[in-house]
This record gives sequence, structure tokens and C-alpha cells, in this order.
Amino acid sequence: MNIILGSQSRGRREVLEKMGIRFEVMPSDIDEKTIRHEDPATLTLMLARAKTAALLPRITKPALLICSDQVVVFDGAIREKPENREEALMFLRGYSPSGCVETVTAVVVTNTATGHSEEGVDVARIWFRAIPTDIIVKYIDTGEAYIHGGGFDHEHELLAPFVVRIDGEPESITGLPRNMTKELLARCSDR
Repeated sequence: MNIILGSQSRGRREVLEKMGIRFEVMPSDIDEKTIRHEDPATLTLMLARAKTAALLPRITKPALLICSDQVVVFDGAIREKPENREEALMFLRGYSPSGCVETVTAVVVTNTATGHSEEGVDVARIWFRAIPTDIIVKYIDTGEAYIHGGGFDHEHELLAPFVVRIDGEPESITGLPRNMTKELLARCSDR
């Protein structure tokens, strides 16, 4: 069965490629800012479901549709993609030293032939040591901060040396938890 990734995210594409999965990309076009909830797991599920609902009418062949959303939680506050340089600086300075950053990622997989859906939420944690301001500024200048929830890509060459510890799957921090996605695909493929 064909697999469709309902996302333009480079990180999510890379996770599926590393899993050896062939897929096509079909980004949803929803206004994420109109969907709000204070609970990170509920919010990400609501967003992933909305992406699914927006894409299903456009799919004309049997496929497994994967939609996902992620937020970062730090000090109890949800952080999405920074909207400007000042916010990106504030986010990245706040993560170090030794602050625990959580990524909350929801995945919804739908079998378009049967309408059956499976979903799940994965939480991973990451700790950074102190990131020097000049490194933060260089990282922000690459533009990467603006395309990642919480403003960081833990695998980026400028930030990776400052990662102290990860609890959970690195792929979850990237935006698509490998094991959960594999399980959801398996549960939907024959239903």
C-alpha cells in the first residue's frame, strides 16, 4: 500500500527514509494557530487530526496517511516555532544549562481504503549544557530556529555538541517517533 506523509518537515522525511519506507509527501494546509489547547498531548493530537481531516478528501487511492505534530514544553509552557529573532534567542538561552526540554509528538495514521485510524503521543526529553551566545546567534542566523518547534534542531552541527542527554527516541525529538510510527503503520495496514 502507498504511504503518504502529510508533512513538509525535513526531519520527518529523514526519519521515514532511515526506516527504509518509500512514501510521497502531501502537506496539509491548515492554520495551526486557530487550534489551541493548554495540554501539549491534546494540542498535538488535535493538530495531527486536523491535518488528517484536511488531507483525506485529496487522496484518491488506497494509502496509509501519516500526519504528525509536535510542540516543545519547557518550564511548563508550550513552545512552538519562534516567531522572531528575540523569541528564538530567549528559547535557546533558556534551555541551558541543564534545563529539561520535552518534545511532545502526536502521530495519526489512517488507512484511506477503510477509514481506520490509529494514533499515539510520544514524549522525549533532552538536556543541554550551556550554549554560548555566539553559537546561539550563529545557529539562529542559519534560519533553522524558525522551522523547529522550540527553535532547536538537536542534530544541527552547531547545537549537537551541547546535548548532554536524551531520554527517549532521538527520532521523536526530530518530529516522528520511529517505534510508535512503525507500530501505528502495522496496526492500520491490515484494517
